[in-house]
Amino acid sequence: MNIADIMTVVGFIVVLIIVLILLAISIYIYFVDRTQRQHPVLRNYPVVGRVRYFFEKIGPELRQYFFNNDRESKPVSREEYQHIVKKAKYKRDVEGFGSQRDFEKEGYYIRNSMFPRLTEELRMDRESKVTTDRYLLTKDPLFTQREEHLEKENSPAYLLDEEDTIVVGENCREPFKLRGQIGMSAMSYGSLGERAISALSEGLGIAGGTWMNTGEGGLSDYHLKGGGDIIMQIGPGMFGLRDKEGNFNWDELKEKSRIPQLRAFEVKLAQGAKTRGGHVDAEKVNEEIARIRMVEPFTSIDSPNRFPEFGDLPSLFDFIEKVREHSGKPVGMKIVVGSHFEAEDLAKGIRDTGKGPDFITIDGGEGGTGASYQELTDSVGLPIKSALPLVDNALKKHGVRERVKLIASGKLFSPDKAAIALAMGADLVNIARAFMITVGCIQTLKCHSNVCPVGVATTDPDLQKALVVDEKKHRTANYLISMRKGLFRVSAAAGLDSPLHFKREHVVYKDEKGKTWSLDDIYQSMIQPGGEGSINA
Repeated sequence: MNIADIMTVVGFIVVLIIVLILLAISIYIYFVDRTQRQHPVLRNYPVVGRVRYFFEKIGPELRQYFFNNDRESKPVSREEYQHIVKKAKYKRDVEGFGSQRDFEKEGYYIRNSMFPRLTEELRMDRESKVTTDRYLLTKDPLFTQREEHLEKENSPAYLLDEEDTIVVGENCREPFKLRGQIGMSAMSYGSLGERAISALSEGLGIAGGTWMNTGEGGLSDYHLKGGGDIIMQIGPGMFGLRDKEGNFNWDELKEKSRIPQLRAFEVKLAQGAKTRGGHVDAEKVNEEIARIRMVEPFTSIDSPNRFPEFGDLPSLFDFIEKVREHSGKPVGMKIVVGSHFEAEDLAKGIRDTGKGPDFITIDGGEGGTGASYQELTDSVGLPIKSALPLVDNALKKHGVRERVKLIASGKLFSPDKAAIALAMGADLVNIARAFMITVGCIQTLKCHSNVCPVGVATTDPDLQKALVVDEKKHRTANYLISMRKGLFRVSAAAGLDSPLHFKREHVVYKDEKGKTWSLDDIYQSMIQPGGEGSINA
């Protein structure tokens, strides 16, 4: 028997063994499926029925990559996702051929000036520079991996002019001064892993002129790692600022206030995606997270719907005053707006008591979260473009707008969206999910499960190995710098020398028939009895 015959026989035997193994496995699965009681599909269609669950499992990925068009997927479309990645990875924000926006639909537009500002006319800090790593794409073949290499780039930081510094809490012992209008919204250590928090912290520190909100999970060493400014959030569970019984610990507040990087506190009443207390599954609560939050390890964490310390505006304002007095630092509040009446009551309360927050973070109902409930994320709380003008109007009406800075939050992850929010009344803009994308998020929608495949929204040490802090921190910095650059570019197009000067008159709304409305027209109809769009209509 020659070599060819021997190889043929061996090959036949190997194939036969494989077939027999597969047949045995199929028979075993057949009887398992036939006898199980949980899935009717498998009882009626053993083995073959498993294909259904396979495709159901990979359905989100199939829709994301194959079936949804570039502007269709939610919560972040593929087009929006790619814009974020390009800013972060390549520090590029140009596109070819034309916009993919559907101009037949209604929407907001920034009014361009016939005589835009020249670059040299912009009021910006021209001295501060930032050096980051960015990728340069050299070849993008169809069937092999794209060729790209890292290069150092030194660019302007695109900060506000020093004379335009935004001061939060002017009357506090330690006011918070900012020269960038974009910062990181609340994201807790525990919801995100230590590598994600570290990369974000270091990236924001590289870019400078910004802030990082800790989320309600307490202040960790990873938030402090980058050396940037910190806003510590105080949630209803008071994590990181509580005693063993779960009561607010005023001594711990004083201790935290001594940290120079900690520049302000934020009392969280609600979040857009969950107008309730937060939730973290037990498997995410390791010993370190439990120590920081001052809870038991490996137990699920649910914070209350509201603070037990207060249940109305006067007691809330008293709590804010006490936190400000103990810390010496600005104190704000995070809210979700449900109606014109709430905004009115808040503004009246600030006016009548002479107390209240130094800043208000308004989170739109479209805001994100690590874990919440469908009925809350979809239907409770107004989106940011409705909520923001209600609060701005109410504060102006009652003469207290100058005392309070407004921070807008809710999918404002492109320069034009941020500019529209500033025109609607915001002083500053919070961003969360886009920053998650800069450190590797691919939108698998598994933030609540601790099995994030790219190591962002997980505390699993094995999964976190995918996230390289020294690489991702530059992407965070690049995205923020590109956002600020884009804000100045939009300002110039509107005839403004700084994004600080966006007002209502710089934005118009076009309806589906092509008719345009000024923001003032829209806002008046929102508050006039019987007006179009009025809550009384």
